[in-house]
Amino acid sequence: MTFKATLHPSNHSFDIKPDETVLEAALAHGHTLPYSCRNGACGVCKGKVLSGVVDYGNAQAYALSDAEKAAGLALFCCAKPRSDLVIESHEVTTAGEIQIKTLPCRVQRMEKLADDVMVLYLKLPTNERLQFLAGQYIDILQKEGKPRSFSLANAPHDDELLQLHVRNIAGGAFTQHVFNEMKERDILRIKGPLGNFFLREDSEQPIIFIASGTGFAPIKAIIEHALHIGFKRSMHFYWGVRKQSDLYMLDKVQDWENQGIRFTPVVSDEAWAGRTGFVHQAVVDDYADLSGHRVYACGAPVVVEAAHRELTTLRKLPNESFFSDAFTFVPKT
Repeated sequence: MTFKATLHPSNHSFDIKPDETVLEAALAHGHTLPYSCRNGACGVCKGKVLSGVVDYGNAQAYALSDAEKAAGLALFCCAKPRSDLVIESHEVTTAGEIQIKTLPCRVQRMEKLADDVMVLYLKLPTNERLQFLAGQYIDILQKEGKPRSFSLANAPHDDELLQLHVRNIAGGAFTQHVFNEMKERDILRIKGPLGNFFLREDSEQPIIFIASGTGFAPIKAIIEHALHIGFKRSMHFYWGVRKQSDLYMLDKVQDWENQGIRFTPVVSDEAWAGRTGFVHQAVVDDYADLSGHRVYACGAPVVVEAAHRELTTLRKLPNESFFSDAFTFVPKT
């Protein structure tokens, strides 16, 4: 059995099972409602049940009072349907609507996927969740030195662990720590989500993704989010690396290809059977006119800068259709 839930004021609707919370079902269908703790304690996901019946679940009394229940309010991270529902809730569409938090986290798992790439899986405290848009980043707060920024490589629907892709940079104090000293169960402090690099879902235009090196991380998050919500656009992913062995997580990329996403790997520093040279040049060679496209690029600043310059000047890409993030790239004026 499934019920139908309708969101006001957007009038979006989605199916919801009796054992699903309203928030779980909404997120699963690509509708981003506000949330934070996801366990009935913070009240961020509070909304109104305009019609229908819910089981209020384990909502804490200080977060949802009996008077509020009587007024039709519910915590959507706890509430489960007992009938079709019409509910009232704001939908998050911009990064500015999401609360930025500073949180501790534990290094749950470390996985080395290339000679100089370590994937960190971070677990937040039991009563915390980090709401974010696919493609955003977090800062690792260090006791000494500046914060280090890393894109989140997991999509919002897969948020039990936060995933970071860390490249071992010569002379980089934090990355040297990750590769030589960090251990599972170590505690870190993070701040986020940050940035404006996320999928704009309001356009029918085909999309080109450009990543260099571990710039793959936020592209991975965006593509996994797009596939999860059934985003129906033409998508072409270009990934530039120095050597073939830098192409990690290719099993995931192959799965994306099986779902209709084109993939073009580009290797710059060694001979191989595929495309060679600079990744942005491959896009220039393949597309004569990008005036009707959107481009999402992430990676080394020099690569993103070159992509922005070449695609806007040579291939008619509108400047407002090029998306990157401030911590990797600032367009020159």
